[in-house]
Amino acid sequence: MKKGLCATADLCDKFGDKIAYVAPLFQLYGGKRHFGGQIVTVKCFEDNSFVKTTLAKPGEGKVLVIDGGASLRKALVGDLIAAEAVKNRWEGIVVNGCIRDSEKINTMPEIGIKAINTHPRKTEKKNIGEVEVTVEFGGVKFVPGQYLVADADGIVVADFDITQ
Repeated sequence: MKKGLCATADLCDKFGDKIAYVAPLFQLYGGKRHFGGQIVTVKCFEDNSFVKTTLAKPGEGKVLVIDGGASLRKALVGDLIAAEAVKNRWEGIVVNGCIRDSEKINTMPEIGIKAINTHPRKTEKKNIGEVEVTVEFGGVKFVPGQYLVADADGIVVADFDITQ
């Protein structure tokens, strides 16, 4: 856990309606069970090209939020992409869609991932998608530059830094 990072329940108690609460649709994967940081976004559907290129960049202090259109037909993150996120020091990933290689990802102590579920099928690479755009799912708008904290209890988002 990042030093000073509060649990989502504590953030709810402290900030009430000043923060946004993502609907409880997501499972927690990876060895990092509590993560948070500044939001970077990717919007894509069954094509993880931009997920891969984004996670290849430095990510310290950042969380990648992927709006995959809630597709349950293909996985947007697998063990190789998760390992790249670890290498580049991303704090975590939220996937409005599926991941794969969950058993391997669950052995990676440096990454936390919230996703709807798992699916073994990979995506096609067509370079279709958008980066750094506002995305909306789970009843919340995710704006690049906002802050997110996630743990076993849920995901919360704020316009101000809730990671300290």
